[in-house]
Amino acid sequence: MPVRPVFLAAVLAFTLGLAPVLAWAHHGWSWAEEENSELTGVVESTSLGNPHGTVTLMVEGEAWEVEVGQPWRNERAGLSEENLSKGAEVTVQGHRSKDANERRLKAERVIIDGEVHDLYPGRD
Repeated sequence: MPVRPVFLAAVLAFTLGLAPVLAWAHHGWSWAEEENSELTGVVESTSLGNPHGTVTLMVEGEAWEVEVGQPWRNERAGLSEENLSKGAEVTVQGHRSKDANERRLKAERVIIDGEVHDLYPGRD
């Protein structure tokens, strides 16, 4: 079986100590707008697994995919499947997709019952 270029790039990156660069590229913000946005909606579903969690929010009858943090980041911010359970009303602050047809937002903060869960402290 031939060796895939992606595998070779990963081996090279780890050998050269560039794993954080690859991780940043994969989990970057390049697909999102620069300006901050805010959405308020009702949780339809939540998955807080790897590589990052997702929450489907119903906002004015439309489903939005909200990317939250990696499991360790969500835990540090106090987010859980319990406080993001179906039916919970939440406000999310973050960055919308550059693609106007895509209802997707990368969360910086999640507000539940007035409590701010800051996924990226210091990031505006």
